[in-house]
Amino acid sequence: MAPVKRIKLGSQGLEVSVQGLGCMGMSHNYGPPKPDDDMVALIHHAINRGVTFFDTSDAYGPFTNEVLLGKALKGVREKIQLATKFGCKYVEGGKIVVQGDPAYVRAACEASLERLQTDYIDLYFQHRVDINVPIEATMGELKKLVEEGKVKYVGLSEASASTIRRAHAVHPITAVQLEWSLWSRDSEADIIPTCRELGIGIVVYSPLGRGFLSAGPQLVGKLTDGDLRKKMPRFQPQNVEHNKKIFERVNEMAAKKGCTPSQLALAWVHHQGDDVVPIPGTTKIENLNQNIGALSVKLTREEMTELEAIASADGVKGDRHAYMAMTWINSETPPLSSWKPAA
Repeated sequence: MAPVKRIKLGSQGLEVSVQGLGCMGMSHNYGPPKPDDDMVALIHHAINRGVTFFDTSDAYGPFTNEVLLGKALKGVREKIQLATKFGCKYVEGGKIVVQGDPAYVRAACEASLERLQTDYIDLYFQHRVDINVPIEATMGELKKLVEEGKVKYVGLSEASASTIRRAHAVHPITAVQLEWSLWSRDSEADIIPTCRELGIGIVVYSPLGRGFLSAGPQLVGKLTDGDLRKKMPRFQPQNVEHNKKIFERVNEMAAKKGCTPSQLALAWVHHQGDDVVPIPGTTKIENLNQNIGALSVKLTREEMTELEAIASADGVKGDRHAYMAMTWINSETPPLSSWKPAA
């Protein structure tokens, strides 16, 4: 089998595999953490197949996913590109707050470097935008971290178009991470065109609709306690009945093409352009191999149009995130002129 190809992500010089691996589900949000040894074996298998781009966050665990990556990437660090994130901070009672002040940015970076057992982070994302801190203040500290060699490239996650522009004016943004799939297409109107105008790469999380485009309604019945999807509007019974129509039509089309529904859905994302790198997550080697197989699925313009018709704007019921997380998406920040850092 041919190894996964590499491409330039954005216009700042970062090169990554055309498909990455999202590592969150190994430790967090999708049921109990998986055994470390199994996940290390999965990561090593991914590297052997040519996947070199790995995505994590200090919020996953919290912290344990970074520790896992640090353990797994010993001895191969120079062969891979490591992305992590800061900004979603757990406080008392398990609540998450979004924080982006300069002192916190630096402290979070230093802590991630230690957990990841590395001297530098290839791509450092602000996980969510802090609506109380001007993006210029956050970016100013990230720029210093780049100058110090602790961070190579900077990214934003779930940022609005105007926030992306303001951030990019302080220091070049290499990539924006966002949710994009056949059932999550809200970024197409404004955010993706902004990224393309500015030469910013697009890293796509949940390209398989958090598993729904792979398994359909049967996935919902298998979700365990502690799985974040149990709280998500699209996975609620009143919406699943409607949303299953998308899966059924994707499944039907995949059968005609001789691939799996997940491969078809992932191929649709890959066909969006050579500035797009999806990072499907998995905890199973067989699923990883299947996801890589999506790179061989070729879609005609007619097939792309057919898929997009299946997933029209009114084709999906329910917000893509739980309520609290939705309040953090595409948020604006105050102007720098009105902000005073805490003493």
